[in-house]
Amino acid sequence: MALAPEIERVHDLPRPVAATATNYPPGHSIDWHSHPKGQLIHGISGVMTVTTDAGMWVIPPGRAVWVPAGVRHRVDIAGEGRMRSLFVAPDSAGELPADCAVLTVPPLLRELILAAVEMPKLYDEAGADGRLMAVILDCLRKLKPTPLYLPMPADARLKRITEVVAADPADRTPLQEWAKRAGASQRTLARLFVKETGLTFGAWRQQARLLRALEWLAEGKQVTAVALDLGYDSPSAFIAMFRRAFRISPGRYFKGR
Repeated sequence: MALAPEIERVHDLPRPVAATATNYPPGHSIDWHSHPKGQLIHGISGVMTVTTDAGMWVIPPGRAVWVPAGVRHRVDIAGEGRMRSLFVAPDSAGELPADCAVLTVPPLLRELILAAVEMPKLYDEAGADGRLMAVILDCLRKLKPTPLYLPMPADARLKRITEVVAADPADRTPLQEWAKRAGASQRTLARLFVKETGLTFGAWRQQARLLRALEWLAEGKQVTAVALDLGYDSPSAFIAMFRRAFRISPGRYFKGR
């Protein structure tokens, strides 16, 4: 799908920050593209998955993903997607992350973003609107990344493994079996996994399951069905994993947002 006209129109605006509001139906996808400005994608409903050549970032409600200028990415939306974006000019984004990152959006920044989308696109930089945008920039620079990220390796053998597991997180094939199929030793694949993703194979697979769980829960899938479809022996095992990651049960996670 092409970019929304609201987004296309902000690319050439002579302002340090511009804000847009776009809404998408469940299952919508925005095809590969890039922006001349950095984009903060904030989802106020639905779960959005941003994919780049380096990995996947998942945005539950209350979070955002920062995509630096020029980074090719696509966006897939689970549930009713209400996206509120900030576009930051490169010369104003120097203190923001150099790579994609999921960020937690505190209540103050959320309200500022909602106010920004109502402002004129060519707002008065010396007036109240310009001061509000300056506060938004200050807030953005203080945000800390969160681990809702699935890194993708470059090694061809690992890519074959991760593509299968990402498509079917319930796959339980052990690394030893993957090593046999790849014609490599288990130790070699284990070492490469940590080197290229920063995670062990087991941790990477659990992260893949966690991110897929967020997508399915956003679509309204029941917790028990999600647990079984992810390959967990019982819903309680899945709930325990989810609690360790988010300190809240999956049943309450989206209700609280």
